[in-house]
Amino acid sequence: MTKNRRIIPSAAPEPASPLTEAPRRKRKNWRSWLTIQVESERYQPPRSGILLLQVLVGIFFFVFVTRFWYLQLHLGPEMTTQAQKNRLRTERIFAPRGRIFDDHGNILADNRTAYGLAIIREDCPDIPATLAQISQWTDTPLEQLQNRYNQDRFKTKPFEALPLVSGLDFGQVARIEAELVNWPGLEIMVRTNRYYPEKDLFAHVLGYVAEANSAEMEKDPDLAMGDLVGKAGLELELEKRLRGHKGLYQMEVDAHGRMLAKSLSEAPSAGQELALSLDRDLQQAAWDALAGEAGCVVVMEPDTGKLRALVTSPAYDNNLFAAGISRRDWEALRTSKRYPLQNRVIQSVYPPGSVWKLLMAVFFLENGVDPRETVFCGGQTKLGNQIFRCWRRGGHGSQTLEQSLINSCDVYYYIMAERLGIDKISAFAKQCGFGRPTGVDLPHERSGLVPSRDWKQRYRKQVWVRGDTFNTSIGQGFTLVTPIQMAVYVSAMLNGGDLLKPQLLEDAPREVRGRIPAELSHLRFVVQAMRRTAGGGTAKVVGRHDADMGGKTGTAQVTKLKMTANDRRLRTAELAYLHRDHAWIATWGSKNGKTYVVIVMVEHGGGGSSVAGPVAKKVYEYLFGPDTAAPGYRAPEAPQPAGRMLGPASGPLPGMTNDSNDLPKRRRR
Repeated sequence: MTKNRRIIPSAAPEPASPLTEAPRRKRKNWRSWLTIQVESERYQPPRSGILLLQVLVGIFFFVFVTRFWYLQLHLGPEMTTQAQKNRLRTERIFAPRGRIFDDHGNILADNRTAYGLAIIREDCPDIPATLAQISQWTDTPLEQLQNRYNQDRFKTKPFEALPLVSGLDFGQVARIEAELVNWPGLEIMVRTNRYYPEKDLFAHVLGYVAEANSAEMEKDPDLAMGDLVGKAGLELELEKRLRGHKGLYQMEVDAHGRMLAKSLSEAPSAGQELALSLDRDLQQAAWDALAGEAGCVVVMEPDTGKLRALVTSPAYDNNLFAAGISRRDWEALRTSKRYPLQNRVIQSVYPPGSVWKLLMAVFFLENGVDPRETVFCGGQTKLGNQIFRCWRRGGHGSQTLEQSLINSCDVYYYIMAERLGIDKISAFAKQCGFGRPTGVDLPHERSGLVPSRDWKQRYRKQVWVRGDTFNTSIGQGFTLVTPIQMAVYVSAMLNGGDLLKPQLLEDAPREVRGRIPAELSHLRFVVQAMRRTAGGGTAKVVGRHDADMGGKTGTAQVTKLKMTANDRRLRTAELAYLHRDHAWIATWGSKNGKTYVVIVMVEHGGGGSSVAGPVAKKVYEYLFGPDTAAPGYRAPEAPQPAGRMLGPASGPLPGMTNDSNDLPKRRRR
């Protein structure tokens, strides 16, 4: 055996010869092979290496099987959906907004077909070159297109259309359509755009629409890029009713995005159509009566609260916004000193001047003032070192409450207001609806201001003084109202005390939001005084022989009274425009069973009777036609249609005679 083999040292090897070298080499190779074979039979490899290899193989298969399960079973539905989306796409169908009509069916807001250009990023191989080509087609600055693309690309998915240009005319569309095959990823968008046929006549009532911004889309999940939403007026206030429900097309596309099939998945539905209580022709008559002056006109039915005219001048063409207003046009509107974007009926607040005396007269009666008590007016009254003047330099002499309304005597109100105090005045005015919004269906309505001791201390850091009460009593000082608030108050005096919400929709119900805290006889007293004021007082400009009319004028100072060296008050024409007084008139008229309240306010117009009065007179000439009972009236040779009567009728002023105790009773419905 190998174990007992003896190893004998060999002698020094002899030099090999060529004849013996080959046999020796063969014997050596044979022995080496034998030794290796014997050693390999005895070799045992380490078991830890095999175990490690088995573990690695097991882990690999476990990970593979787990991943396979996760993708095929756990994420199977999601992966199927993603694969389906790669094959199927959806395309929105824009729904038209509801149209808006006046009370006689005239269209005030319509829809027209509009064209735009959009890009689908996933299908567009060269976006920079495509944007440059769009700029060339549409004459839109390339920088503007790039900015819009960079701002909006994260708001849409890669396979969704991203609107870039809107308002394309038919010629541009035809030119682009002919070359569209060479520009993959572009598509013509067909949609409806808003159109306002009356332009600036109803701009502040209707408002306008424009594309939804990021904040609006985040707030409303139903909105997407390119959707039109209301931005002002009724378009904003009644957005949910006017906006339609979008439809969907389902399209099947190939790997290159080419459409293979298209089917209607959901049909679009148009928005709700609305009929307003406003009358287009009456609106035009009031607009023409203002003759370009900055101001407003409100025509309201006192028994129902329906608004028949709501005019603000100057205004703007709301089609500019619907089509995408240019920077030049926007800057012109924004920087205009006449503020055409301002809805003066609800958003502008003014000192009411002498029309405020309609409230003060009711307040005096409610607080025990005897209407027969007189106050002497000598043209002014002193309070310490201050002089508070009456508008009439020589004064009015002794004045009762009714005479103070007819002649608009300021001194009477100074004396009576100081007797009762500002705390009671402020509380009563707030109960009559001033100092809070009327609730009309228009956005951004302002509340006005009814001053008080607390208000002045909080915001002016000053104490209330007696002179503040004097100013408040005649609608000056800190007192601020909106024209629509005055319309609501005058209507309440006529309907028996109900403070109604002004309604712009023809089918809106009568809504009472408060009551004047006064006895009916006190309201009747003031209404009768308004009648006599229109018959021969400061509001005689609106008086008629064929209708029952009432009114109260007001001239509201905007700066401190300016006098000449000889103690004469400067005339309107002698003052700078912004220093001129505001002109007010608050009126009502009844004829043939129809009653209306008309409020006119002209900014920096001067006197209420000389400026606002003629505007109101023209409005009544449309409502009631010419005064055929006026002395010297001559009928025209050719019959001309009189002003159209507006419905529904609010009823006559029942029992309204020359008796000072009469007041129109509310018509039963």
